[in-house]
Amino acid sequence: MHPSVSASPDVKHAIESNKAVVALESTIITHGMPYPQNLETAQAVEAKVIAAGATPATIAVLNGELKVGLDDAQLDALAQSTGAAKLSRADLSFAIAQRATGSTTVAATMIAAHLAGIEVFATGGIGGVHRGAENTFDISADLQELAITPVTVVSAGAKAILDIPKTLEVLETLGVPVIAYGQKNLPAFWSCDSGIPAPLSVNSTKEIVDFIQTRKMLGIKGGVLIGNPVPSADEIPKNRMDLTIAQAIDDAKQAGVTGKDVTPWLLGHIVKLTEGNSLVTNQALIKNNADLAARLAVDLANT
Repeated sequence: MHPSVSASPDVKHAIESNKAVVALESTIITHGMPYPQNLETAQAVEAKVIAAGATPATIAVLNGELKVGLDDAQLDALAQSTGAAKLSRADLSFAIAQRATGSTTVAATMIAAHLAGIEVFATGGIGGVHRGAENTFDISADLQELAITPVTVVSAGAKAILDIPKTLEVLETLGVPVIAYGQKNLPAFWSCDSGIPAPLSVNSTKEIVDFIQTRKMLGIKGGVLIGNPVPSADEIPKNRMDLTIAQAIDDAKQAGVTGKDVTPWLLGHIVKLTEGNSLVTNQALIKNNADLAARLAVDLANT
């Protein structure tokens, strides 16, 4: 474990004992959901990881310390914080140097997980190419991180507010394996099926383990992205979400929202437009991803 990492006792013991550990991001806590739903979701996600036989490691920067694994008090304080920065590759080290507090995006969580020796990470959805990126050049650092950092990310695909076809094209250019789990098409975050064929697909965690191990054997660097569809009972059909997302994006433009503020603003606004249904689906998909990630981590630990 890298000396810059401050791991909780449970996480440190699990890593040193070669037991299964699942990294969890914290941006979903500070920028993805309102309190107390954010805290309840974080606790439920950790419970899912534990139930599947792994140790959860929620990651954040607290007063300049890179924490890998939060206790109950730290999790509650983060859930109620109002000034936590949203940290990615560019500003993770700055927050640590400034002894600030911040939550980790997919990119920053991957960096921290790798420093701690954690191979599997569960999130809701990754960042990607924003709609209109041909004019704004707004592309998430998550995509480049997947190309260089050897962590397997279990998600419900790219967030559906993004341009999914362009996101897939960039991932292909960067050489990132994109695998649909249990179906041939990529999921679309709140919806099971984006209608876009996945480059690769598997039906079991064993297939993922075999793939990861083969990449290691060949010396291929970088991460792997798993697209795990939200349970069908919890999804919002894509045709309904497309209309809602279009309205939310238009409203964001009218409000002048830009940069890092776009994604959390859109997610919060969509909760209002769907009368809370998108939040329920978001909670369901992250718990579903945590379960799959934990089962994958257990299988990896046993190889």
